[in-house]
Amino acid sequence: MIATSLEQRARPPGPPELGEAPALAIDGPLPIDAHTLAEERHRRWCNVRRVLLVRLDGLAGVLASTASFAAVHETMPWTQLTLLAAPEALAMRPHLQAVDDVITFNAPWTAHGAAALGAEPPTMRGDAEMHLMRRLRRSHFDAAVLFSPSSQSALPAALLCRMAGIPLTLAHVREPAHGLLSDELLDDDGIHDDTRRQLALVAHVGMHTADERPRLRLLPKDSHHMRNALQQAGLGFGQRYVLVCPGGGGARHCPPAAFAAAAEVLLDAWADDTAVVLCATPGEEAALAELRTAMPARGQVLPPVASIGELAALAAGARVVVATDDLPLTIAAAARVPAVLPGDALRRDVTLV
Repeated sequence: MIATSLEQRARPPGPPELGEAPALAIDGPLPIDAHTLAEERHRRWCNVRRVLLVRLDGLAGVLASTASFAAVHETMPWTQLTLLAAPEALAMRPHLQAVDDVITFNAPWTAHGAAALGAEPPTMRGDAEMHLMRRLRRSHFDAAVLFSPSSQSALPAALLCRMAGIPLTLAHVREPAHGLLSDELLDDDGIHDDTRRQLALVAHVGMHTADERPRLRLLPKDSHHMRNALQQAGLGFGQRYVLVCPGGGGARHCPPAAFAAAAEVLLDAWADDTAVVLCATPGEEAALAELRTAMPARGQVLPPVASIGELAALAAGARVVVATDDLPLTIAAAARVPAVLPGDALRRDVTLV
């Protein structure tokens, strides 16, 4: 049984002894120290069996949260973990090590989800949310962990979980969530790395992992396919290479010339037979063509990768990954391969291996 309250009230004051000053009455509960509260949170969460992991903003966000998924699984190996994510994250299902099932949902409070739902007729407005809520209620989840980027509020997902009857909910907040969350962690503006931010969230309820890097399972078929692609591009068997992924990056966006200059700096520093492999995800073909023009003599171009598994296999074999977009950078971290921004390479702020 879980204790319903930790409040410890002062004993009613008895009549004072002769010559003794009367005791001071204490109105209300005694203060509970932070360690006791942390232990109570951990005990409540250790009683759960079915946990919903919510990450709705895309592939890079799901991948950045995989270390936290592992922390939940390793702390409570008896739990069944279900991921609620955007439809594009379904492609990651074979690569997720700790997740048992995936539910997809276009969340209207995310940019991609709103765009997808905006194409539906007005008469269907709200149907997707109601269908999801009914599915979550039928699944009888004991708890939900709401992983959200620092730029996005977790409260819409918290409301959905409350309507689905999920008793324990955990999320980052910037203001009190009142009855929407059972456990909340105040956002720390000093944590800019998304993986560390999500690890801090699950640590709030006592879940930890020894390996705090993102997790991604490599599939043999992807590794085999990318080895053949590298050989067809002209690389020798076992030849080392720098993987350059242009495009994307948001605020970190760099022109193709910066990627080319960064690759040149790395090659000059090693002064060996290391090659440059240029690759892009679907939709970034224009950036790839510009980069090929910027360094025609030293870069082997691969076709755009067809899946996250192929990109992971390609990154896993690289000496260094040069990118600005979150997805290849996080994949490099999962593959235990050094990753560098073009500007850092130009300043030589990278450990050469």
